[in-house]
Amino acid sequence: MNRVADGAPEPLGVTLDESGANVAIFSAHAEAIELCFFNEADEEVARIKLPARSGDVFHGYIEGLREGQRYGFRAYGPDTPRDGHRFNPAKLLVDPYALALDRVFTLHPLLFAYGEAADADSAAHLPKAIITKPVHADGPRPKHPWRDTIIYELHVKGFTALHPDIPPHLRGTFAGLAHEAAIAHLKRLGVTTLELLPCAAWIDERHLPPLGLSDYWGYNPIAMMAPDKRLAPGGWREVREAVARLHDSGFEVILDVVFNHTGESDEFGPTVSFRGFDNASYYRLSEDRVRYVNDSACGNVLACDRRPVVRLVMDALRAWALYGGVDGFRFDLAPTLARSPSGFNRDAPFLSALLQDPVLRDLKLIAEPWDLGPGGYQLGKFPEPFAEWNDRYKDSARRFWRGDSCGVAELATRFAGSQDVFARRRPSRSVNFIVAHDGFTLRDLVSYAHKHNEANDEENRDGADHNLSWNNGVEGESEDAAINAARARDARNLLATLLFSRGTPMLLMGSELGKTQSGNNNAYAQDNALSWIDWAQADEQLIDMTAKLIALRNRHPALRDDRFLDGESHDAALIPDVEWLRPDGAPMREDDWRDGDAQTLIAALYAEGDRVIVILHRGTDEIVVRPPPGRDNHGWRLAFNSAMDGVDEDVEGSLFVAPRSVVFLVEEKCAARRPSAPASEEMLSRLAEAAGVQRQWRSVEGALHDVPRETVRALLAQLGFPASTINDARDSLARISDFRDRRALPESCSAKEGEPFTLRLAARDGRIPGWIVVTHEDGAKSRIALRAENAAPTTWQGLDGRRCEGVEARLPPLPAGRHRLSLESGEICALTVAPARCYLPENARREFGLSAQLYSVRRDNDQGIGDFSTLVELARVGAKAGASLIAINPLHALFAQDRTRASPYYPSDRRFLDPLYIDVANLA
Repeated sequence: MNRVADGAPEPLGVTLDESGANVAIFSAHAEAIELCFFNEADEEVARIKLPARSGDVFHGYIEGLREGQRYGFRAYGPDTPRDGHRFNPAKLLVDPYALALDRVFTLHPLLFAYGEAADADSAAHLPKAIITKPVHADGPRPKHPWRDTIIYELHVKGFTALHPDIPPHLRGTFAGLAHEAAIAHLKRLGVTTLELLPCAAWIDERHLPPLGLSDYWGYNPIAMMAPDKRLAPGGWREVREAVARLHDSGFEVILDVVFNHTGESDEFGPTVSFRGFDNASYYRLSEDRVRYVNDSACGNVLACDRRPVVRLVMDALRAWALYGGVDGFRFDLAPTLARSPSGFNRDAPFLSALLQDPVLRDLKLIAEPWDLGPGGYQLGKFPEPFAEWNDRYKDSARRFWRGDSCGVAELATRFAGSQDVFARRRPSRSVNFIVAHDGFTLRDLVSYAHKHNEANDEENRDGADHNLSWNNGVEGESEDAAINAARARDARNLLATLLFSRGTPMLLMGSELGKTQSGNNNAYAQDNALSWIDWAQADEQLIDMTAKLIALRNRHPALRDDRFLDGESHDAALIPDVEWLRPDGAPMREDDWRDGDAQTLIAALYAEGDRVIVILHRGTDEIVVRPPPGRDNHGWRLAFNSAMDGVDEDVEGSLFVAPRSVVFLVEEKCAARRPSAPASEEMLSRLAEAAGVQRQWRSVEGALHDVPRETVRALLAQLGFPASTINDARDSLARISDFRDRRALPESCSAKEGEPFTLRLAARDGRIPGWIVVTHEDGAKSRIALRAENAAPTTWQGLDGRRCEGVEARLPPLPAGRHRLSLESGEICALTVAPARCYLPENARREFGLSAQLYSVRRDNDQGIGDFSTLVELARVGAKAGASLIAINPLHALFAQDRTRASPYYPSDRRFLDPLYIDVANLA
């Protein structure tokens, strides 16, 4: 028998020394607490009642206890739910301060403390805590500044379970995450910080086991200081060693922690720890004290405004920071942690304790700033140094690329760091994301317009319905190459938007390689291949592109400067930190910002001598963008184009931007610039068509021939449209477009006598002329005023893709003849007004005839098609009606041995008539 003494109320939990262990457990309402010991066969071998109580802490010192001893607790007290108490000594309880468990939680009927199981001992079905002597993590830690941070959200098992280069016995674990194959992928990407989904020991929700499902994400914790054995079978040692290896490779590790609720759920949930120790203290209860406040939508809420719960949470955070070596935390449903009965409080006890703690206050802290409680949406309300998940960024990026009538103003605000939300902090405190674990994957976001959660066996009721997703024409997987290309393009655009935005970007694991969950946007219970990364299907091109985007972000301070934009210059270069531009190079105007159908956002950014341009174009037509002039001895280089692979060329003059694409330009000194690329086949064809040069010709034998590229270039050059390089071709096409599309008046137009007609006039410098002068064929002149009632504003796309503006002028009827239209600026348009009808000589009369495909005209007793006898009848009927002619199809001989070749316009021989039209019955 172990000798028992009073021990001390601090520290909480089981603390080893050379002679034994001090045991201290909080409970404000218990009457007694017993410590129960178990052997390796899971048999209870002893119970010791804790002999002393100091305030609300039961404690004792037990000599002879050693590391590795299995244990649990039983708590005695009132079982009066109407008073908030649910004590039941038949239910073994896990120590809230346990540092290790002997197995994972498995939900069993005897874990429930009501009904037939109320008095049944649950010990055989509950994991036992293991007495552990903690070891602190040591070694250097990477400390990436927020401005340089790129977060990669991952699930330890989901990331490693199917990786072919990780040994099978390590897959799904921390050790697997620290394997060189996993680290190699993360290094290839260039991310800086891993955000791990919850890793503390958790239990299944009670509805999952009957469905054959289990909790995969881990947002249902019980033992908050014990690593779950599914992810870390080696316990704290495995976590510590894995984090150290990740540190050595340059990665920070942030842990997603759940302190808003526990896995004990509502009043019908299991009793495995907190409920049994002190239900009324640990949880916030409803007014009737029987039910639980459920701001988390998970059945209960921890009372994080109470000292014992704040203490528990703080100690759990310190455990992961000290024993595991993690570099920060993401707080799930963070408003719950700062809510009191009076509502959300940014000076709440937990936040105040956290921000003054010497171990925790300098770590990276991220809040998920919403829950389901009153005042649950608190984006931007958390104090410095918290960063926050910014769902407004997510929604605005999705709306823009989905094509909603949202304009570009909202996206510009999010792209620039969400100053309206984080004005009292810095742009980096906005954690920008497109997708996260909770929702669609990136591939599914552009492949499914609706969720498909049937695998969760809840008849697709679970999961969010507000997804702002789209499917590019077909719901789900498709074999259509065009649809798949559109989806791949949209994924590239979303990734580029995210990584070019100011703030801290967060990627969901698998976004970079095309991971799908088959439309499931709530895969919390899918611990299987649906949720795991399928490395065999990884999109290598997308991985490379994502790595390139990250490298560009790291290379350019203008993308990640941790300061809000104001449009002012901040150094001797006198260049504004941002210029918001239209495609024609002019600054955005107020009406441009208000245009809900705007398709393009262009930002020229400058910081620390670095100048770049980001172009986000969601339109379905190609456009031409004119970048602003470069500094002296500088020019623009195309560094990224989501519509093309491997682009790296100089930009001179205008730039063609493909439909639905993202373009990134970098200003460089001229000495560093690259020679322009030759004109592409597509560009050469567009220019040739615009200039009237044919790319093909047909010989007398009917064979089609391509005109050689060099011949086309030579012809274009002789016409004054050089096309040797891509920039030459663009400028030539722009000149043609200026002449055809941007003339104030067209060169010529036509109208019909007696009818009003429409004339399109292009605006010059945004100005529309006030009138048009008409010089008639006989020399007389008249003026037509252009007013709002007869000149409606319009836009159109020029030959070069640039947007044109002007008016559609509705002009009055004019007499037949050749006239001239002119403007005060000198432009002239030749106008031909055609007579209402053709000229007829005197005494002439109008005649008419009948036209028909003879084989389609039927008569009684024919042979199935119209024949020569039918033609005779048709002529008689027509003549009787006054017709003067019959027009029929050619009757040449077709193909007697292949009647499927039935077109009368492609006969076998035009020298003979087809006997098919002979009326055989009439031959006699």
